[in-house]
Amino acid sequence: MTTEASSQLTEHLPTGLATVEEAVARACKEARRGRASVNLIAVSKTFDVDAIEPVIKAGQFIFGENRVQEAKAKWPGLMSAYAGISLHLIGPLQSNKTKEAVALFDAIHSVDRPSLCEALAREFRIQTRRPQLFVQLNTGEEPQKAGIAPADADSFIANCRDKYGLPISGLMCIPPVDDAPAPHFALTAKIAARNGLKNLSMGMSADFAIAIAMGATHVRVGSAIFGHRAATVST
Repeated sequence: MTTEASSQLTEHLPTGLATVEEAVARACKEARRGRASVNLIAVSKTFDVDAIEPVIKAGQFIFGENRVQEAKAKWPGLMSAYAGISLHLIGPLQSNKTKEAVALFDAIHSVDRPSLCEALAREFRIQTRRPQLFVQLNTGEEPQKAGIAPADADSFIANCRDKYGLPISGLMCIPPVDDAPAPHFALTAKIAARNGLKNLSMGMSADFAIAIAMGATHVRVGSAIFGHRAATVST
């Protein structure tokens, strides 16, 4: 990216962040929740350091990335330069990237299969870091999408805890694009409640206010903060 293009891309970012922050605060107020009960994750996938730094300087410290390799290329330097950053992996995690993911991320939102549980358990025995773990649900049971089917969620969560010794913090879901999101958020909240899980990672740029009304503790917002990029999927 050229310096000129980067400047054009980033000059509006503080305004975008402020607009999202106002919307999150308003949604919390309407849901009769404290603003501190919702963590805003700025999804910085595909954006470079020049685009991210203005968002950090505007007061945002929780960020989400989709890929381990991309995050490794961007974040160690930023985390050295700015204290207090919390980095969340919100995309799929390959088992062979688990060591790097545990070392880099503060939360992993995509626990979705036994082989990954085994890899995470192994790294938890080796490393001292303990990122928050979220089980990803496939509430729409879409064949092309990762995640645990709702009917299998209780047994999977139990295995995470009892078989693998993983401290599951919450659930994550991504509703089907063409479905109303509220039923998917409600189902996710119901499964979390009966399994004693307090954290709900749900809601993106188009529907985070609905997610907050349904109990989301983490909302993942990309395009509303950073703008749209060609050949990327909105978050």
